[in-house]
Amino acid sequence: MTAETMMRAAQLAAPGDMRIVAAALPQPCDGEVRIRLEGCGVCASNLEPWAGLEWLTYPGDVGGLGHEGWGIIDALGAAVTDLAIGDRVATLSGRSFAEYDLARADAVVKLPPALAGKPFPGEPLGCAFNIFRRSDIAPGQRVAIIGIGFIGAVLTKLASDAGAHVIAISRRRSSLDLATAFGAAETIVMDDHWAIIERVKQLTDGALCDRVIEAVGKQWPLDLAGELVREGGRLVIAGYHQDGPRQVNMQAWNWKGIDVINAHERDPAICLRGLREAVDAVASGRIDPTPLYTHVYPLDRVGEALDATRDKPGGFVKALVTYD
Repeated sequence: MTAETMMRAAQLAAPGDMRIVAAALPQPCDGEVRIRLEGCGVCASNLEPWAGLEWLTYPGDVGGLGHEGWGIIDALGAAVTDLAIGDRVATLSGRSFAEYDLARADAVVKLPPALAGKPFPGEPLGCAFNIFRRSDIAPGQRVAIIGIGFIGAVLTKLASDAGAHVIAISRRRSSLDLATAFGAAETIVMDDHWAIIERVKQLTDGALCDRVIEAVGKQWPLDLAGELVREGGRLVIAGYHQDGPRQVNMQAWNWKGIDVINAHERDPAICLRGLREAVDAVASGRIDPTPLYTHVYPLDRVGEALDATRDKPGGFVKALVTYD
């Protein structure tokens, strides 16, 4: 193969071992587009494969783990009529730790001129909008958000703009400062289970919260979320629980009569709707995610980006991997 038919891509060779390989340039099939990627966000869901899960096989797919890409369409498959070469898009595709990726034409959203030159990891932004919709947040509600990372920060902004009284709960002081900047009315350090419950009771006159969004993906935050939701309230599971089974206090959930919402969407049309809403919101200035992109790495340092996502160095919120 010639240089014109090859690309660089990251491949997870083994737990903790990400390698840069030469791979064949993918060719779009009917209804697909090829994107020359500008970058891809790093998702916390990447961390379990990075650490090693016994049911996964290695090496992984070329470009695999990367699912938050954006870039410019450079090739069209047959029957693609509403997109053109040169369109800048955010994509819902799954092999974007690479210089190029393929996506169905109905799984990309054009980025308007207002977003020119700006990074746009559309998949997690779209997720945040879908989670917000499923949360059914109304003005005056007390909303606890557990875990202020990228998704938690965006949800803090959306909920506070909707008129909710947001209580942000997170481990790091920098995360709580971020939540305040994004509209949280109250912040609580996530360090003592029973102290947090008592503090929320104080803030809500004993009523607890109308909505609780768990955005961590671990057992303790899930336990805490169940304690903080009021009778008849709604518990929204936004954290990605992929490292094994969970236990829930069904007795308490039954007694409280709460609604439990798994906010992860698998319907492609709904995922696309969230992405479109995110594009419109950022382009209009309704939300500015720029302060959340705190760490940027080139493709050949994607392993470092994953380590930073795990270890969260000072001020860390989200890592981006960008390509020349």
